[in-house]
Amino acid sequence: MTTYLLAGGGTAGHVNPLLATADAIRLQHPDAEVIVLGTKEGLETRLVPERGYELIKIDKVPFPRRINGAAVKFPNRFRKAVRQVRRLIDERGVDVVVGFGGFASTPAYVAARKRVPVIVHEANSVPGLANKLGARWAAASAIVFPNTPLNGGQLIGMPLRREIADLDREAARQEATAYFGLDPNRKTLVVTGGSQGAKRINDTIRDLAPRIVGTGQGDHEWQILHIVGRLSPFEDPKIDHYHVLEYCDRMDLALAAADFIISRAGASTVSELAAVGLPALYVPYAVGNGEQAKNIATLKADNAALSMNDAEFTPTNAANTILPLLQNDAARTEMATRAGKQGIRDAAERMVELIDGTLA
Repeated sequence: MTTYLLAGGGTAGHVNPLLATADAIRLQHPDAEVIVLGTKEGLETRLVPERGYELIKIDKVPFPRRINGAAVKFPNRFRKAVRQVRRLIDERGVDVVVGFGGFASTPAYVAARKRVPVIVHEANSVPGLANKLGARWAAASAIVFPNTPLNGGQLIGMPLRREIADLDREAARQEATAYFGLDPNRKTLVVTGGSQGAKRINDTIRDLAPRIVGTGQGDHEWQILHIVGRLSPFEDPKIDHYHVLEYCDRMDLALAAADFIISRAGASTVSELAAVGLPALYVPYAVGNGEQAKNIATLKADNAALSMNDAEFTPTNAANTILPLLQNDAARTEMATRAGKQGIRDAAERMVELIDGTLA
């Protein structure tokens, strides 16, 4: 029996591909033991047990960015975390460590070095510190985007939830229309800024909503499904064919309902939309290291997606791009076809193959 230790957590961007890989391992190797390594603070504390996996928690030890009290304590705290993982590897007979980034991955990579194979999965186009370190001695490294500069990175894709990886949009469309209370005779624009929301996207789409739903005749009539998020205050203008949700726990059905989508450009979102072949306009998050803009670079280069900078996504600018496109079925279809050719639906299975290849 093979024992897999999957390390990662903190954000959904780390936890979701970890869980998708765990599910693929369990499906292909029913007798295998899968252990997840995380911290006490991340989303893994809820999501991992809910999925039926054992979660081992270690202390969160952020790498110090400046000289302060935390930096002085870092060496001892990090060594303690590494010792915790080494003990786990020895006591549980771990055969391979697979890291997805985040605070739990770094001590896992160090603990596994020269003991068991290390596999690194990097979700973003800009690698995190943990994965850049782990890739230096990894048996194999996996990347989602071809422009990701990670040592030894093989293009595997983003391990996806089964409901997305297996989604047949046409077959699920009737269910999706009924689920959200949509008009089956109108095309649907889905808008989302992620679970927390995106104020710029929300404000612009609310201002444009009357023009969007009032655009076109017959086959060119539109409706909006707007997922506004939990953090951004939002006042619903309550106009016909404009459906506002704070949160959507059935994104598979939202994607099935969509004829076009406006979204942030997080790695998971970009991977999911490409995998199911959806035409999209991305509005990359403007803060951080610019990774969201880089996540869509390959799609843009192939005319498989559009994008607008956050600061430029005003009602006037957005209208000039969105309204003509909503009336151009051929352009949207071409964009969807190109996106689908770049999308990868079986990344979870590819990850298992990569991992098992290091054990042969």
